Amino acid sequence: MAYNEHLADRIKEHLESRKIKYIAKKMFGGVCLMVDDKMLIGVMKDQLMARVDPEVDAPKALKRKGAVPMDFTGKSMKGFILVDEDAIDMEEDFEYWVDLCLKYNPKAKASKKKAKA
Repeated sequence: MAYNEHLADRIKEHLESRKIKYIAKKMFGGVCLMVDDKMLIGVMKDQLMARVDPEVDAPKALKRKGAVPMDFTGKSMKGFILVDEDAIDMEEDFEYWVDLCLKYNPKAKASKKKAKA
């Protein structure tokens, strides 16, 4: 198992319960859920990967238990936070992260589409 499928299913079920349309894409050795063609949230190994507002929400969010900046390439990725699975056991904590991602999604930039050869 490259990533925690139970956690990915938990996120999908939560989005579906709120009638939020998403597309799941395999990325970063895990899975990312896209909303409006923008990365919303994902799972890498056993961690939740949250995309949050880097200026407004990230500083406060990084102070929460189990949260660390995403350092995928040796350099911290602005606005991306990894959250340990045990820090989102409680539904209230899990919903905090999903809501933070949903709050930022309308302002987030979509990645550039690659031209097909």
